[in-house]
Amino acid sequence: MSNHPLVIQDSEFDSEVLKAELPVLVYFWAGWCGPCRLVSPSIQAIATTYSDRLKVVKMEIDLNPITVKSYKVEGVPALKLFKAGEVVKSHEGAIPKPKIIDWLEASLSA
Repeated sequence: MSNHPLVIQDSEFDSEVLKAELPVLVYFWAGWCGPCRLVSPSIQAIATTYSDRLKVVKMEIDLNPITVKSYKVEGVPALKLFKAGEVVKSHEGAIPKPKIIDWLEASLSA
């Protein structure tokens, strides 16, 4: 797996997220979003730390309206954890790295 979040578009969502073998953390963000700039380094670190257990992808909301609408992303930054093509956990709003790790560990170890 990659040590960097994979940047994807609406057209790649099915193959990269829904059909992925590993759990997938989808990070929804926007260039104009201040809190996204705070969360992005944590997402990068998580992609590196969890590369053997988790796939991390980034989707810019303004460029991907189909996925944003389908998964009801109403605010950014937003995190959605997918397992076997289904959302098992989600969070909207800025979140510190230790909380993201706790949030992930609870789901990945289950």
